[in-house]
Amino acid sequence: MKRSLVLIIAVLISGAVFSQKPVAVDLTKSMKAGLEIYSTNCQSCHMENGEGIEDTYPPLASSDYMMADKNRLIKLILNGSSEPMVVNGKTYQGYMPGYPLNDQEVSDLINFIRNSFGNKGGVTTPAEVAAARKN
Repeated sequence: MKRSLVLIIAVLISGAVFSQKPVAVDLTKSMKAGLEIYSTNCQSCHMENGEGIEDTYPPLASSDYMMADKNRLIKLILNGSSEPMVVNGKTYQGYMPGYPLNDQEVSDLINFIRNSFGNKGGVTTPAEVAAARKN
């Protein structure tokens, strides 16, 4: 009897955990937080307007590279890169450091840059960042 009661409680708890709906992201609030992260960590290379520095730092404004693969962007922010990348038809061979940001901060930063500078990238959630971080 005691064992059955423990099993029933475990099933009820696990059902409550797995049936929870994803938390909605307030895009405006997230972008505001992302702007602060961008200003501190990204703006010196990619500039205030997201246009980058010609032949040195790629643009984020209307960037085909950034918009094409959200998971790649998450990993780029977290791990950095020294690999060449082609952005809007132009090859950039530089170095970008990774940043020790948590899932919420990466989500906020991506929500800002993928929805600013002429980009329309929708919402990125902390859960998406966590999943990309694991892969």
